Amino acid sequence: MEKYHISKFNTFYCIGLSYEKADAEVRGKFSLDENNKRALLSKAAEEGFDSMLLISTCNRTEIYGFAQHPFQLIKLLCDFSNGTIDEFQKVASVYKNNDAINHMFRVGTGLDSQILGDFEIIGQLKKGFILSREYNLVSAFMERLMNAVIQTSKRIKRETELSTGATSVAFASVQYILNTVENISKKNILLFGTGKIGRNTCENLTKHTNGTNITLINRTRDKAELVADKCNVTVKDHADLSDEIAKADVLIVATGAQQPTVTKELIRSDKDLLILDLSIPKNVSEDVMQLPNVTLVHLDHLSKITDETIERRRAQVPLAESIIEEIKHEFTNWLEERKFAPTIKALKQRLEAIKAEEIDYQRKKVVNFNEEQAMLLSNRIIQKITKHFANHLKESNTSTEESIEFISKVFQLEETINE
Repeated sequence: MEKYHISKFNTFYCIGLSYEKADAEVRGKFSLDENNKRALLSKAAEEGFDSMLLISTCNRTEIYGFAQHPFQLIKLLCDFSNGTIDEFQKVASVYKNNDAINHMFRVGTGLDSQILGDFEIIGQLKKGFILSREYNLVSAFMERLMNAVIQTSKRIKRETELSTGATSVAFASVQYILNTVENISKKNILLFGTGKIGRNTCENLTKHTNGTNITLINRTRDKAELVADKCNVTVKDHADLSDEIAKADVLIVATGAQQPTVTKELIRSDKDLLILDLSIPKNVSEDVMQLPNVTLVHLDHLSKITDETIERRRAQVPLAESIIEEIKHEFTNWLEERKFAPTIKALKQRLEAIKAEEIDYQRKKVVNFNEEQAMLLSNRIIQKITKHFANHLKESNTSTEESIEFISKVFQLEETINE
């Protein structure tokens, strides 16, 4: 993309992995928490990258940015996560230039989400953008692209039914519980974790049960109490976790930690226990499966729950894609204009130089020369000439490169452009 004058590096890439090729365990290895994101961006800025955006969710970890080679971005990801290059290559996705741009549109609008139409992803992209700005890693290109994706997401949400109906992981987990556990209103439910998924799950649970049998635990009790006030559920201390698990019929884990927060040792009861792990990396240790009374379900399974809502959403995909193409076309036009911007700038500078020479000549030669009027008139002429050339470059049937070369030769712009 060097012809667009948008980065000192030649190519725009998106590298990463998602639910499409990587299972939850592998995705967990490449997951980036807030500290690792900041460390990665700091290193990128130190190494001279001029534009970068990170996203790390339960379903995907991706880096968008300009580089000489995608390996530069892959190495950054592996250096600041627990994944290796060999593991990455087995499940990797690498998009380049227009394909990377198109991928970002599809991700940001929920078309590439594990649950079709999941609009929470655009919020993650916005957070990534804000974080990149802190490290001066937002170029004009990235800002324009991000704004275009946000605009597209808003239009699709407003003009289509791609996001109608409840199909989030939080809703899918509650749907699974209702379909699997008999007499749920008489069962004890323990929710461990008050992150976004935990909060949404709690709200969905209280809507579909009487709420009196739901207990909430979080490492920080204050956060749990804030959620409890909205959902009208019971709060217990983190120190009571093992005791509360012993009472529970259903345990929902949404802690979002980098290491398992629920292990075999915490489960002391012989009663049947259904555990839903809604975390990436997995926050429930696999050793709980050694217990005959435990059933463990991970969010990958929950995300596959489909119903008529998903079918309705699929019918909206063509309309959503047409909106993407419309706004992407506007972005591409802006990108094309960047290609000839240096030529138009150089042309204007050359015309300004000609104007200055001519006004200086007339000032010396003509008595009572009206310099103010001459400046006004010549400025308008320069503006009209550069506008005509810009329109020609945008609309000409000949290639932009040929037109730029012709204009440069006629006005001898080569030196000005290269300055």
